Amino acid sequence: MDTDALPRPGTTGGPSAPATASAPRATAAILALACAAQFMVVLDVSIVNVALPSIRAELHLSSAGQQWIVNAYTLGFAGLLLLGGRLADLVGTKRAFLTGLAAFTVASFAGGLAPGGALLVAARAVQGVGGAVLAPATLTLIMTTFTEPAARTRAMGAWSAVMAAGGAAGAVVGGVLTQYAGWRWVLFVNVPLGAVLLAAALVYVPAATGGGGGLRRLDLPGAATVTAGLTALVYGIIAGETHGWDAPAVWGPVAAAVVLLGAFLAVEARVAHPLVPLAVLRRRTLATANLVVIAIGAAMFSMWFLLSLYLQQVLGYTALQAGLCFLPGALSIIAASRLATRYVGRVGARPLLVGGMTVSAVGFAWLSQVSADGSYATDVAVPFVLATFGTGLAAMPTTMTATSGAAREEAGLASGLVNTSRQVGGALGLAVLGTVASRTTAARLAGHAHDVPAALAAGYGRGLLLAAVCAACAALGGLALPRRTTKP
Repeated sequence: MDTDALPRPGTTGGPSAPATASAPRATAAILALACAAQFMVVLDVSIVNVALPSIRAELHLSSAGQQWIVNAYTLGFAGLLLLGGRLADLVGTKRAFLTGLAAFTVASFAGGLAPGGALLVAARAVQGVGGAVLAPATLTLIMTTFTEPAARTRAMGAWSAVMAAGGAAGAVVGGVLTQYAGWRWVLFVNVPLGAVLLAAALVYVPAATGGGGGLRRLDLPGAATVTAGLTALVYGIIAGETHGWDAPAVWGPVAAAVVLLGAFLAVEARVAHPLVPLAVLRRRTLATANLVVIAIGAAMFSMWFLLSLYLQQVLGYTALQAGLCFLPGALSIIAASRLATRYVGRVGARPLLVGGMTVSAVGFAWLSQVSADGSYATDVAVPFVLATFGTGLAAMPTTMTATSGAAREEAGLASGLVNTSRQVGGALGLAVLGTVASRTTAARLAGHAHDVPAALAAGYGRGLLLAAVCAACAALGGLALPRRTTKP
């Protein structure tokens, strides 16, 4: 990694007091804050999955309404991530961190109180917006605080482990809370955690100045076109699950997204202070790494969703049982992330990425064999651990590669790009793989209407097989990356 090109404490978007950043207690607190906040953001992608049957029953939601509880969060998150990342550069990391965290916490409280589906979906969307500001700020905090290569590798390893484990942990926490406290607590749980993090951030995160001129330098036309374009794209992808891919509700937003994103590129080529300098997008390593992140996001987000439904709707597990079934995956990700942190400096990012996603592809392909008369022990446990271990091995090297070489004023942008790629990949995966699963199930029911469990299992299996294809594409994409992007 080109550490000279990365931000130092006291530069744009980072801590302004080098002495504070160098104190072991302060840096440990900043790392803990960044990891805890990122964990909370990622947790909410999956924590509601095991609660969906309970939410649907209490609020009398349709199948599409149930899916929108997940999709609203993804839509708000993915649509604003690039803008959120740039805000950290322009107004300072501390302001962005506190603003995003406050919005996320308040929206969680409102969602837990929601009396109906519409208000719950709206609260989830605001959660996503808060997460879009908060998530890039967590990575920017690490990039600007830890400037020594070995320290940065360890910090990135911890952040990546927390990020990767958040999906599995969300299912576990969601299952426990749904079973014993009710589904509303999958949202209320963020309130005390958010309050603690806000208080700690006020004390430990140094004030930062952001770029010269702050918001006056914000590329408003670029921000408007890319935010609207990404939102339209994610909305169109999500709509495909409900309306079919040839419906106007799908191709209309997708066509609008193409126009808006084209306008965004035209704006970026002309303005003095672009939101995303086009030179950044032309960097082969960054572009390839973000494409890999998209494929990983599509596979992993879909797996949490499909496996959660398989365990509850086919095997008949309770929310608690389904949640506990994801615990080995969380432990597997953490163990793999620790291995990646230890060896990335010796072997480089590419071998870990390619090897990890190859293992994941094998695990997903094995998972695709789930059946109506199977069990967790025979159909899920071993391939699930393989899939999560491989992803944990690849997560930190991928993020490190995607953010390597970022200039001082681009730390938030690099963070926003990698998070945007992950969320767009997740939205794409959920929509496409969820649609394939639903249509496979419908086709099976057309001929065997009495055998619902078998039809559901066939649909989930087909979706998981496509997740294996996504993981294999990530492994192949990793081969295009440089052999080494880090210094030992």
